[in-house]
Amino acid sequence: MRDIVTAPPEGEDTERRRSWRTGRLGRNLTAAIGVGALLGALFLGSLFIVKAVFVAFVVVAVGVAVIELSLALRPAGVRLPRVPLLAGVVGMLVGAYVGQTPALAGALGLTTLAICFGRLPAGREGFVRDVTAGVFVALYVPFLAGFALLLLRPDDGPFRVLIFVAVAVASDVGGYVAGVLFGRHKLAPEISPGKTVEGLIGSALFCLAVGVAGVVILLGGSWWAGLVLGVAATVTATLGDLVESMLKRDLGIKDMGSLLPGHGGVMDRLDSLLPTALVSWLVLTLLVPPG
Repeated sequence: MRDIVTAPPEGEDTERRRSWRTGRLGRNLTAAIGVGALLGALFLGSLFIVKAVFVAFVVVAVGVAVIELSLALRPAGVRLPRVPLLAGVVGMLVGAYVGQTPALAGALGLTTLAICFGRLPAGREGFVRDVTAGVFVALYVPFLAGFALLLLRPDDGPFRVLIFVAVAVASDVGGYVAGVLFGRHKLAPEISPGKTVEGLIGSALFCLAVGVAGVVILLGGSWWAGLVLGVAATVTATLGDLVESMLKRDLGIKDMGSLLPGHGGVMDRLDSLLPTALVSWLVLTLLVPPG
């Protein structure tokens, strides 16, 4: 999820104000919209044609995100055991879809062991640092992504996944619109200077509306279950964005990658989705029985 942009004060140079109107300083808004539309088409096409195709789509996206993280951590001296991590991506995601929660948990455990064993040949220097970072990446990216594939398993799984993604996107869009139009009060200036309290309110309103509409219309659930989902998604999408912003600030980088013009890297698109997948699975599993 991108940082919310607020208008520069009156009196600052015209070029900067013009670039603000395009969406975000330094961003190609046309490219961002085009790439976003393409990603949306790939997401919807794979989701509603064959479930296995969507599983493959997620495996590729998460694998690329893990590679981006490993490259971003290198300047900080962290050397992730990439092969065990990528094997864990496949094991956790396919395991979640095929074997449900026990397989996801078991694959995480095996990935942790593989990270420890895979780091042994590089020697003792930095062992704890690299293993700790590797386990963090395994938990933060493929493990959390596994809950999206747990959502996919029921007969109405594609609609559950669609709702989960929709509330995360609603948080992004609502925050952006409200931040641009009304943003005045900084939310977390030391972490993400562009985020505003008004943007957070916009995120919440959009999330609540999409959560209620999605649960009621697509799943036949109660409005209050959609409300709970909207509240939970607002919190996790916002915190997920702030966590990645903190990671990037600590590493001294603007984006996790450059694969997606106007967006940055794949990991920059997953920041709000990953934690929201977990709470969406919890809320929908507990409050909206599979149809």
